[in-house]
Amino acid sequence: MTTTRILIIDDESSIHNVLSAYLKAEGYEFQSAYDGPEGLETARSFKPDIIVLDVMLPGMDGIELLAKLRRESNVYVIMLTARSGETDKIVGLSVGADDYLTKPFSPRELVARIKAALRRLQNPTDSVGERAVLSFTHLRIDIAERRVWVGENLIDLTSIEFDILLVLAQHQSMVLSREQLLEKIWGYDYFGDTRVVDVHIGHIRQKLGDESLIETIRGVGYRFEDR
Repeated sequence: MTTTRILIIDDESSIHNVLSAYLKAEGYEFQSAYDGPEGLETARSFKPDIIVLDVMLPGMDGIELLAKLRRESNVYVIMLTARSGETDKIVGLSVGADDYLTKPFSPRELVARIKAALRRLQNPTDSVGERAVLSFTHLRIDIAERRVWVGENLIDLTSIEFDILLVLAQHQSMVLSREQLLEKIWGYDYFGDTRVVDVHIGHIRQKLGDESLIETIRGVGYRFEDR
């Protein structure tokens, strides 16, 4: 069995010390980086399953690092932001972060989010209980391979974008609230901003090239409809 790899990119030694103890106890393999350039280089060489990325980094901030990383990788990224950094959260999600935590945070909560992400990444069919491929008029979703096609075009989605689209497609014609999507996809009690869902859905629509597939139900949530 392959050991899960976690990369921590943060310039605070205290963060590394605390997280290292928790990750070691869980049996994860992990590496640390303390600035942006080192973080990007380590991400390329270490090839982690999950990256914990601070926004404020010397040399290259987390937003720029993530933008560079997303050109070559769909690795799951949990971004760390300052409590007052509301703009950082939205920009980070817009650039391609899958989740975020606000500092100061509980290491146990971070580990819980890592575990939830790994369950989805490592066991994509466990929670679906359905056939391996979902086929619609304009869309095809291979659940086991975690791939999506629009017509003959393979669409490049991040892991969290894939999960959101899959849940909506599995509930075709049903309206799911943001809170329901957070519960089904993140798999734990989510204390962050529900706008995380809006940002990811905006990315999905852009990549699918058809905004009509995911309909916004104002004041309620979202509905998948492949007409």
